[in-house]
Amino acid sequence: MPTAAEHYNRLLADVYSWMYGGWDAALARYTEFFDSRGIAPNGGKRAIDLGAGCGFQAIPLARRGFSVTAIDLDCKLLAELEQHKGGEEIETVCADILSFRSHAPKTAELIVCMVDTLLHLDSQAAVTRLVDDVFAALEPGGTFIATFRDFTVETNELDRFIPVRSDDRTIFTCFLEFEPDTVKVHDLVYRRVDGRWDFAKSFYRKLRLPTAWVVTTLRDAGFGNVETGLDRG
Repeated sequence: MPTAAEHYNRLLADVYSWMYGGWDAALARYTEFFDSRGIAPNGGKRAIDLGAGCGFQAIPLARRGFSVTAIDLDCKLLAELEQHKGGEEIETVCADILSFRSHAPKTAELIVCMVDTLLHLDSQAAVTRLVDDVFAALEPGGTFIATFRDFTVETNELDRFIPVRSDDRTIFTCFLEFEPDTVKVHDLVYRRVDGRWDFAKSFYRKLRLPTAWVVTTLRDAGFGNVETGLDRG
């Protein structure tokens, strides 16, 4: 079974920025996300981005004055981050986010784990371990921001097929298979190369994490003020 890291290396990393509507559109989206929540340094100014990818969150945070450690298993995406970071204070680390405390500052004012990074872990036990480590790594009064899709409600039949994005050179579709604890995500990508269409396919699994379970896990770890909300993810 392909892991999330293998799936990204095999297929998804090559179309990741494009999938989000292009680099500028994705960066603007997360800039607005942090703007609307008033995220800015107010302590030690250190931030850790878990599952940083190509920098859609790390770069806006650095532009706000944070010193960011950006950690991801996909070195292709981190190379893209390096190309775009300019003079911002961002250190990239190609490593498993479960080992982030070996690579990041001992304490941080802000830790983010966004998009579906939590769902890429292989079990609820791994999520619990990560949340415990995040709480231990935050300085007093620090903030943890996590976003993820709640796949506990199944889609059925044709609604399982999702047209992700298409243009005259690339067509990206995925479909979902729901299992008891995971959703199996099949990604299908056609790319036009030298006048012909090349086809690539791969799949991986994401956890089905109920929002209520995540909230309980955060509180059990010691987080006293847990806020939830709906966003485009």
